[in-house]
Amino acid sequence: MHNHGLGFWMAKRRLKSPEKTALVYGEDQRMSYRELADRTDRISSLLWERDIRAGDRVAYLGENSPEFIATLFGCAQIGAVFVPVNTRLAVPEIAHILSDSGARVLIHDPEFGERIAQAEKRTRLAHIIQTGAHAPHGMSGLDRLLQAAPGGHTDADVGQDDPAAIIYTSGTTGKPKGAILSHGNLTWVALNCVVDYDIVSTDIALMISPLFHVASLGMGALPVMLKGATMVLEKGFEAGRALDLVERYGVTMLSGVPTTYQMLADHPAWPETDVSSLAKLTCGGSAVPTRILNAFEERGLHFSQGYGMTETSPGATSLAPDKTREKQGSVGLPHFFTQVRIADEQGHMVPRGTVGEIEVAGPNVFLGYHGLPDATASAFTDDGWFRSGDLGYLDPDGFLFISDRLKDMIISGGENIYPAEVENLLNDLEGVTGAAVIGIPDDRWGEVPWAVLTVADGAEVDTETVRAHLSGRLAKYKIPKNVVVVDQLPRTASGKVRKADLRARFGG
Repeated sequence: MHNHGLGFWMAKRRLKSPEKTALVYGEDQRMSYRELADRTDRISSLLWERDIRAGDRVAYLGENSPEFIATLFGCAQIGAVFVPVNTRLAVPEIAHILSDSGARVLIHDPEFGERIAQAEKRTRLAHIIQTGAHAPHGMSGLDRLLQAAPGGHTDADVGQDDPAAIIYTSGTTGKPKGAILSHGNLTWVALNCVVDYDIVSTDIALMISPLFHVASLGMGALPVMLKGATMVLEKGFEAGRALDLVERYGVTMLSGVPTTYQMLADHPAWPETDVSSLAKLTCGGSAVPTRILNAFEERGLHFSQGYGMTETSPGATSLAPDKTREKQGSVGLPHFFTQVRIADEQGHMVPRGTVGEIEVAGPNVFLGYHGLPDATASAFTDDGWFRSGDLGYLDPDGFLFISDRLKDMIISGGENIYPAEVENLLNDLEGVTGAAVIGIPDDRWGEVPWAVLTVADGAEVDTETVRAHLSGRLAKYKIPKNVVVVDQLPRTASGKVRKADLRARFGG
């Protein structure tokens, strides 16, 4: 075997657990590991027939499905690079990712056809394939193409250091950057999860978060596949249906953000749903509020919380359930195969208890940003540690606490929003003379974006004006929920907007 990356996983699973249920999807449809491996082989053959080779990028725009999983592993088998695209993005955002990544193939669900048609002319795509049996203009869909594709396992020469995926993360300069994750990065993050979350082959994981997010992919799907466990795939999240699936299938694993768990606990079916099977609840994005902790602990359920980012594939730390109360507010200890340290502005290590920049090292840390050598170089220290851009400290026991986000990132319902991306477009709006986007606490979403603007004399700019200007240019979750016009924005001596002052003024 020459493929030492993710590309050999399905062949191994077909050998070790061929009849075990790998995926449950739709209305109780099931796919065994043998069937998933066979589908993966056919996708790799389909791509190979279209001259896709090692290093070529293959994009996927679609909801959670067997096709998503099979395409990921099909790419890995021939050394192609998988590029998942957020389904919530607007046409310009999709076009940027397809163009910037240099994707040659796009596989997409039918409902995104209109957006693809608008974005396609700005890309270098050679092939566009729609999932399902049929495609527009009498073309065959993915299902029919796979029926005609030859089977047989493809064994390309792939190493752990070769790129496996490019995951786009919004950048502080306004354009999303593609984080290159290697086969080793994704293997080691899966191993971190297996070790720290005690994942076993009998687990049943309900996947309610989209797989295009690196947390769902790296810390959800991959460790489950590695262990030969079962994954229940959901195309979206609806609290009542999720509770029904937990009871119906005896779900043992569930991942989400605080909003997810709040919506579950607030649902009318929560008190009578049998949730006793849930043994592993993981939560990221932000700390779990005490109210939600209480609601779940009353049912005998406990959380693992953590910290990470796309560049760390994404897990960096985890807080074990038995430390949730003792270390409340902490994001835990470094994952088993990962290291974390705190540095001052000069790059020197600081004593425990001292706030500084969080730096991360380990085999799960990414290779760099696609096509951005300067950004890659500045993301690492001289001795190879990744500079997170976040501020925090380690307590005497080595537990990490987050103090602030240097990048002013907003996390709304688990989605990352970088203000600069929104501000760049707001500054193009006629009448706007200054713009600052901040996160405001929200009971449902954790926080939501607000725009604080200065406008020219006589100009009339309100929330509806802003939303109309941004609609179609940005994903809906990035569009400010409220607009406030002020006489002037508070600034530092160097002219930088003091966003902490704005958050204190408007955040309540």
